[in-house]
Amino acid sequence: MLKANGFQSDGANCKESSLTRQAGATIRSPKPSLLCHTLTEPNLTLTRRHNALQLFQQFAEARMRAGEPPKGLEQAFAQALQVSPSMWSQIKSSRPIGDKLARQIEAACGQAHGWLDEEHASPGLSPAEEQFLELALKAWRGSNAAGRKQLKLLLKQTLA
Repeated sequence: MLKANGFQSDGANCKESSLTRQAGATIRSPKPSLLCHTLTEPNLTLTRRHNALQLFQQFAEARMRAGEPPKGLEQAFAQALQVSPSMWSQIKSSRPIGDKLARQIEAACGQAHGWLDEEHASPGLSPAEEQFLELALKAWRGSNAAGRKQLKLLLKQTLA
């Protein structure tokens, strides 16, 4: 059992923080690191980011079903959240979502207070997506190299 800075740890799931063992001696490191993150503890930053991305997915799918093109949906979502497109881009990649911003996102998306902080099951593929993937796979497998190249090109042109 290791005891450092008033916290106890078995050492299996934690770094030794301000204590570092080297060549049989115990030395103090200049900066104590964060102590313990067990594998069972949920990571609030990742949970909030995952849920925010799930909300964007729902937003984008609803808009595209209504006939809107995919281009510009990121900006539209940022506007709905009342944040800048740059802020939304940062949230998607690395910026932690603080409590105030989490509550703002929940309110903008019609979710209950604290929804962003909880893990939710992924919705999986919709029936339409499953049908498309089956059709695409059938076309891919039934084509030769030239046909596959043409399928790729068609998809790239559709996305452009």
